[in-house]
Amino acid sequence: MKPNCLLVVLRAMIFIGFLAVFWVGSSLDAAEKSIPFHPGEKLTFQVKWLFIPAAEAVLEIMPIEMVNGVRTFHFSMTVRTYEKIDWIYKVRDRIDAYTDEAITRTLLYKEKADGKSKKAVTVIFDWEKPEAQYSNFDEKSPPIPIQPGSFDPLSVFYAFRLMTLNEGAELQAFVTDGKKCVLGKAKVVKREKIQVRGVFYDTFLVEPSMEHIKGVFEKSKNAKLQLWVTADEACIPVRAKSEVIVGSFVAELVSIQNPPVVQTLSSLLP
Repeated sequence: MKPNCLLVVLRAMIFIGFLAVFWVGSSLDAAEKSIPFHPGEKLTFQVKWLFIPAAEAVLEIMPIEMVNGVRTFHFSMTVRTYEKIDWIYKVRDRIDAYTDEAITRTLLYKEKADGKSKKAVTVIFDWEKPEAQYSNFDEKSPPIPIQPGSFDPLSVFYAFRLMTLNEGAELQAFVTDGKKCVLGKAKVVKREKIQVRGVFYDTFLVEPSMEHIKGVFEKSKNAKLQLWVTADEACIPVRAKSEVIVGSFVAELVSIQNPPVVQTLSSLLP
């Protein structure tokens, strides 16, 4: 397998597979929603390529922060290939996303890569216009228009966790990486019990539309992503699976630190 293929698939499985699938919207009032997570939560996943352990991904909720005078949730994600994979293609990525405290839209998004690939991306959201501006190493791209309630590819995962899932549900919402704003879609296929690393979970199987997923998925005939999330208020992803032209990938939950505690949004608002 070519090194760049490994990078593309790892990012797709972790970044797109785990996160971009969660393109959902909610018609609930903010005060009526509940938040099934809190700062300090940490989810660790292992990604395998053809049954070979290849990388670790960590999703973490950082302490509440202020962004331009607004209290925000700060979500982070780190991706790191194992040493035996580094010689093929070293990945050391970190993503940071900030939403308003009610988790209705993104305010700021950052992505940094210090492995074989280098980047320092910042996406600034201006909701008065509304538009988003992408820059990489301070080289700015022209602003793009965004839709009301748009999320970045990381924070949309946490917006998803505010929802109640049911078999057959069709989910959608606007997501932007600062380069384009798309309407992402996903479907809740079925409810099933699965075993992950010796632990049994009651889950929903969710499959995203591949319409806006590029790279190795675009080149693979009949490519598919499948994700299993817990069938409770927490909606924690426990497994992701994909078959693409360069082989099969499976990502599984390894550990949970500071598990979810449900609280109402109204308790967080001033």
